[in-house]
Amino acid sequence: MSAALESLLDLLDLEQIEQDIFRGLSRSAVVPRVFGGQVAAQALVAAGRTVPEDRPAHSLHAYFLRPGDPGAPIVYSVDRIRDGRSFTTRRVVAVQHGKPVFHLSASFQVREEGMDHQAPMPASVDPETLPTSAEMLARYGDRFAGPDMVDRLLEARAAVDLRYVDAPPFATAGEPREPRSQVWFRTHGKLADDPLLHVCMATYVSDMTLLDSALLAHGRGGWSVGDVVGASLDHAMWFHRPFRADEWLLYDQESPSASGGRGLGQARIYTADGQLAITVIQEGLVRVPRD
Repeated sequence: MSAALESLLDLLDLEQIEQDIFRGLSRSAVVPRVFGGQVAAQALVAAGRTVPEDRPAHSLHAYFLRPGDPGAPIVYSVDRIRDGRSFTTRRVVAVQHGKPVFHLSASFQVREEGMDHQAPMPASVDPETLPTSAEMLARYGDRFAGPDMVDRLLEARAAVDLRYVDAPPFATAGEPREPRSQVWFRTHGKLADDPLLHVCMATYVSDMTLLDSALLAHGRGGWSVGDVVGASLDHAMWFHRPFRADEWLLYDQESPSASGGRGLGQARIYTADGQLAITVIQEGLVRVPRD
């Protein structure tokens, strides 16, 4: 296991300070605020720790309310909305400096058998044949907004082996393309056999590239290039089938719409053997900077 993955697991191992109240720390991100995937994953950890182990998470719906301060702890307060015979519902509010910065509702379900079908896995390539993040970023380092941006991006993604199937937005800035993209990802090291941990890790990664497709449609390079100002607004995930975040997962993403200063991303995450594991939808702030 890499040191970066150990550090991320430490961030997800929240401190319980009272019944249904947890505290988490943050680390610096590419932008001067808490990375949205981190606060979403931590909130899901908090919710999951109040739910019986035989009820895995099946969905979450969240809103990013304020930018998080990476230099201050985040307190997660869990509200036990419902404990039914099959489903358990939790609401989590993340607070910093006395104000809510994030709100999450999550649902958990006892495993059961039922009807089963899925959308087929789209065509892709073997992830082992793709360049690593370090190789990809080094290739286009001269396109970023600052000389330290490559190091900051590598640090932010060090716990995850993330590989682009097609050229990322920063590689084709100024060239509008079809608003679709694919990445393969897995953690840099094996994880424990805890289903909640794998779900939380996928939640963490899901916020890294989902809005890329909205940028592609307009030939924008993204936040690291400096030709877009953006932030996650809301996030929803449905967990369909078991998966492991330490094994290759295909993140197939597209943007059906952008308007009003917002971009919408939707995606499906497949296991390497073609099982549809997760559906993700996110809307984000996507603004062109003013001169």
